[in-house]
Amino acid sequence: MNRYFAVINTNVIVSAMLKKNTPPDAVLRECLCGCIIPVFNDEILREYKYVLSRKKFNFPKDDVNLIMSWISKRGINTDALPIDEILPDPKDRVFYEVTLESRKNHDTYLVTGNIKHFPDKRFVVTPREMIEIIKPSINTESF
Repeated sequence: MNRYFAVINTNVIVSAMLKKNTPPDAVLRECLCGCIIPVFNDEILREYKYVLSRKKFNFPKDDVNLIMSWISKRGINTDALPIDEILPDPKDRVFYEVTLESRKNHDTYLVTGNIKHFPDKRFVVTPREMIEIIKPSINTESF
């Protein structure tokens, strides 16, 4: 099985947890037990935990903890240096910085539902695009 490296924007995880059998759900499943190796740093993990724990989503605490645990265990913690580029949403900066750092060693993608928040680069992709990239390595019959 091929392995793909990806920094997953929080909105993809939230979308996956809100609606099953969608491209974001497939991306999350592949991060947890498939061919996507999640790439993150401590700041990204803190954001995942903070957002997934918001009362408005009402996600079960056990589900949030399980996702956090699996991402931490299966993924690669990658510290990144700040970049000079200006992004539309400063909160997204860490995702781009970690992607750029990881790309020094791996062909890493940034998977996001907010493509306009990042520079127009071939490695910045939507969940649907990521699934198309990894399609030869996975079973996509569920969506």
